[in-house]
Amino acid sequence: MKIKLTSDSTCDLSPELLKKYDIDILPLYVSLGEETKKDGVEATPDDIYKYVDKTGKLPKTSTANISDIIEFFENYRNEGYTVIHFSISSDFSSSYHNACIAAEEVDGVFVVDSRNLSTGQGLVVLHAADLVLEGKTAEEIKAECDALTPKVEASFVVDSIDYLHKGGRCSAVAALGANLLKLKPCIEVIDGKMTPSKKYRGKIDKVIIDYVCDRLRGRDDIVKNRIFITHTKCNQETVDAVRNKINELYPGFNEILETTAGCTITSHCGPNTLGILFIRK
Repeated sequence: MKIKLTSDSTCDLSPELLKKYDIDILPLYVSLGEETKKDGVEATPDDIYKYVDKTGKLPKTSTANISDIIEFFENYRNEGYTVIHFSISSDFSSSYHNACIAAEEVDGVFVVDSRNLSTGQGLVVLHAADLVLEGKTAEEIKAECDALTPKVEASFVVDSIDYLHKGGRCSAVAALGANLLKLKPCIEVIDGKMTPSKKYRGKIDKVIIDYVCDRLRGRDDIVKNRIFITHTKCNQETVDAVRNKINELYPGFNEILETTAGCTITSHCGPNTLGILFIRK
């Protein structure tokens, strides 16, 4: 059985990882005013920043329509592949719902709701890639990935809540208070939904290290195969400091993978957002 792994573009896997594991991407769409572009193909995070700076508004994101997804799946089926497709959490988008409808029209397609976003979703996709190499069947891979999704720990610390405010995720009063107090909120993905947790205070470089310490210190329940550092336009020095802190607090990861977040996370969180994402035992 030939298996093709696909994912919508919110998985934020780097081109190098996509090539290494032969994973193909179904782009979501980003609407910048009157222009609608394919995420990661025709639109980049820099386009998001420019649009927000120019208009003061956030772009809108949308999933591919069902007919486009059917065509996407059929291309692989015509080549003899069984398809396993991964989507952003069904609580964030209709991407999963549309993919399921498309899969009803195309046999040999399995759809996994990652219950996550960004490289939280990417971790599930890469776990599937590991299982493909082990020779597991499509049915076995889907079952194991469905069981894995609650064990993915995804969180981000946000430098400014201006983007969250523009997106309607916090009130003007809350945004003003947070900016005056220089608060940097941590956002966690819990049960498929984004949930605010601890609020940090101070300069973002220090806050990010404090956040990493809070996520890793004293833990013994983390799977050490891989951990992601995923960020939006952070300084490389900050990312390197995070890598060093991970090695200090929780040494022994097989891979510490750095990726830049795509248009979806950028639209929600803005620049200088950083998260570490991993799997619990």
